[in-house]
Amino acid sequence: MLDQLGANRALYFSLHAADPGAAGDSELAGGSPAYARKPASWSPAAAGAKNLANSVTFDVPGGATVAFVGTWDSASGGVFQGGAPLGTPQPYSSQGTYTLTNPSSGGLASIGG
Repeated sequence: MLDQLGANRALYFSLHAADPGAAGDSELAGGSPAYARKPASWSPAAAGAKNLANSVTFDVPGGATVAFVGTWDSASGGVFQGGAPLGTPQPYSSQGTYTLTNPSSGGLASIGG
């Protein structure tokens, strides 16, 4: 079941400045290079959890704060699948990058566990 979820629903990651709620609100935008959703690549499920196969790096515009991660079924538009806090919000005073990695024990980039 977890393998099917990763393959069919949570196909793209997004970053959000605040809690995205049920609709995917507060998604980052802008910057140069421009912020964009990134494809999710999942490892096969094991021990009731599913983790990222690789880390995911986003371009983050200056003036943005990275506080939540979201999942979508499309690279733009689409249906929001859900979100989770990333710990302490990270403000960016200038253009930068944010790398999403697997947590050490379940959580933000894990399904299940």
